[in-house]
Amino acid sequence: MNPMSNLTQVGWYWNRLRCMSVTEIVGRAGSTASQAMERRRTPVEVPALRLDRQGARWLPRELPDQTGAVLQRANEVLSGYWRLFARDAVELGFPPEWNCNPDNGALLPMTYGKVMSFRDTAQTGDIKYLWEPNRHLELVSLAQAWQITGDERYLDGVGTLLESWFVQCPYPLGPNWASALEAGIRLINWATVWQLIGGLQSPLFDHPVGKVLRTDWLNSVWRHAEFIRGHLSRHSSANNHLIGELAGLFVAGATWPFWDDAKQWRRIARDGLEREVLAQNAPDGVNREQTTAYQQFVWDFLLFAGLASRATGKPFSDAYWQRMEAMLDYVAAIMDAGGHVPMFGDADDGRVSGLSLGAGGCAFQSQLATGALLFANPAFARKAGVVDLRTRWLLGREACRPFDDLLLKAVPATPRTDFRDGGMFVLGANLDTPEEIRIVADAGPLGLGGIAAHGHADALSFTLSVAGREFLVDPGTGTYHGSRLWRDGFRGTSMHNTLCIDGADQAVSGGKFMWVRKYRATVVERESSRIAERLVAEHDGYRRLAGRPTHRRSWDLDKPGGCLTVRDELLGQAAQTVTLNWHFSEDCNVTCMPDGLSIANGPVCLTMVLPPDGEVSILHGSNEPLAGWVSRGYDRVVPSTTVVWRGRIEAGDTVETVFRRG
Repeated sequence: MNPMSNLTQVGWYWNRLRCMSVTEIVGRAGSTASQAMERRRTPVEVPALRLDRQGARWLPRELPDQTGAVLQRANEVLSGYWRLFARDAVELGFPPEWNCNPDNGALLPMTYGKVMSFRDTAQTGDIKYLWEPNRHLELVSLAQAWQITGDERYLDGVGTLLESWFVQCPYPLGPNWASALEAGIRLINWATVWQLIGGLQSPLFDHPVGKVLRTDWLNSVWRHAEFIRGHLSRHSSANNHLIGELAGLFVAGATWPFWDDAKQWRRIARDGLEREVLAQNAPDGVNREQTTAYQQFVWDFLLFAGLASRATGKPFSDAYWQRMEAMLDYVAAIMDAGGHVPMFGDADDGRVSGLSLGAGGCAFQSQLATGALLFANPAFARKAGVVDLRTRWLLGREACRPFDDLLLKAVPATPRTDFRDGGMFVLGANLDTPEEIRIVADAGPLGLGGIAAHGHADALSFTLSVAGREFLVDPGTGTYHGSRLWRDGFRGTSMHNTLCIDGADQAVSGGKFMWVRKYRATVVERESSRIAERLVAEHDGYRRLAGRPTHRRSWDLDKPGGCLTVRDELLGQAAQTVTLNWHFSEDCNVTCMPDGLSIANGPVCLTMVLPPDGEVSILHGSNEPLAGWVSRGYDRVVPSTTVVWRGRIEAGDTVETVFRRG
């Protein structure tokens, strides 16, 4: 064994302990002890079924009036092909080997799942590639295809995949019994399939073999729910995990009330979700992990649990639904006229439901369409534009009929622009029109909890779109477990549209999902009028450096002139060598002009004037330094253009960058 790898492990654990609260340390220690005991314990018997009890149905019974790409996805799965992140057609077979990682072909051992480690990716591969098909989103596509066509191949396909999974993944062994979150997502998709194929009376269960399958399935449901209940991430820094686990637990309790334990599942999950929806999402609707992808992920968990609660006749509280509506207020505000949403923070392409697979379109617009109908909110309807296919499957034709009436109501599509609790601000002119200028500025915290696991070191970064076309973008995430260059680089400061001192990040990283020293951002000034917008904010992330500098940035938007002026100032005791990094969409062409730069995205043009007396580099697909890349999906990167200005700033001096509509 390599002694250096042991030292690396010790360093990782030490850094993590430094960032944890005492409660989390004690909670994790208790979980480790209970897992050691559980590992030696013989699993208890599944209680007898009470099939005379009626489960709640939270999906509509009628089919939507359009089917989209559902059949294509279902046929791909029957042919043994699955779409996994950057790999559009992975041949896994039908049924697949559920414990084999498609990332590197490794067959993972059938050891006790909760103590399996996936940090050595050279051996196990990126575990996300194994867990993704085991979420069983594709089973939903098969169930939908059977609903649409009545073709028994799709129904039999559901049975084949379930039966093979039960054989290959016995509780509590292997990688598919390692994560309570994965169990929660699987339960949500199983519950969707259960309703689509007819529940207890499904034709899948007509024959003796089918009745055995039904018993095996329900036994596994109980195992999943009890597994989640015993391993809730109460003391974890992966905060969205807890919401996902609780959502899966509640959906299971509502869909399958065939054991007395189901009442406990619903009670525990209801209490937890009512608490976490308020704790993990600020009053203004910004998810405290400071990542737009997890904003979407968490909202879907809350949605499915919320729909299930309504179907039981005991809906969640008004406060629960109001916080969900506030979350969509934020999404509507940061979405530009072209439907683009900034890629702040981590993203891993996580989907909660297989209903998304054949729906196409933008996940955020889908949520806005659903929210428009749930909350009778015309602003969301205007932002979504249409009722998407996923919303039709979720809510049904009758519930979708009011959408057109909502579109006719004269309300702003972006009713709110300031989200002070979350530290996010929208500056703009002619919002939601063909002449729109939209700036989304980040003056918020690094992330949630002691380690801010999914946050990026992006204080005072911003995105800029004009006429619904992206210009300055957040480059995204790249990967979690792939290239370390990508993981460290995409979450670092220089890969964001902000100022970097001596190549240092604003926060100090302690690992792939850990920041051991964070920053605090403060809003100094905010003004808005008919002709101008102004925001001034600062952060203290560089106070650890010589001269103890504070970075202050101001954004001034001249609305009639279509001109944005960005001023950067260092408050401190010494001069600093800095870089200003400007990351443009891959759809932009950047051209040098005598008096600056010209940036074009299709027919829309900007001019950019950089500060004088510095060095300017234009990078395209560069690995050293990492720049000129955009990641629109997990493990996907494409070349783009990054403009870098490098210079020296005296303490108290200001440098100015100007963007003007061409």
